[in-house]
Amino acid sequence: MNESGENYLETILVLKEKKGAVHSIDIARELNFSKPSVSRAMSILREKGFIVMERSGEIHLTKIGKEKAGEIYRRHCLLTVFLERIARVPKEMAEKNACRMEHILDQEVVEGIHRFMEEQGKDEDGQTPSL
Repeated sequence: MNESGENYLETILVLKEKKGAVHSIDIARELNFSKPSVSRAMSILREKGFIVMERSGEIHLTKIGKEKAGEIYRRHCLLTVFLERIARVPKEMAEKNACRMEHILDQEVVEGIHRFMEEQGKDEDGQTPSL
């Protein structure tokens, strides 16, 4: 899956958590994309089996869509925390860079960062960010 598709899946997951229901217009607003661009992307994600759309236009992640979106979101969270705590960059910068990095890093690299965070990056309560 390409970076664009991953971004759409992650956005659907996050919006679903925030709002409960997700429509194409919500995604367009969140990502600042045109509605036709989002509609095309939703068609591709539907064809690939990552989402289903109700007649009302509500978008739901399928089982494989939820798995993929969850994987991307976990990477995003791990990288954000890593950049904030270890690289000591501001939260906004960490979020922005994590969003780009989450799509290009090999799984082995992500697992290495996770191991590092387990060994070195525990917070004040002794907790490690989950992967």
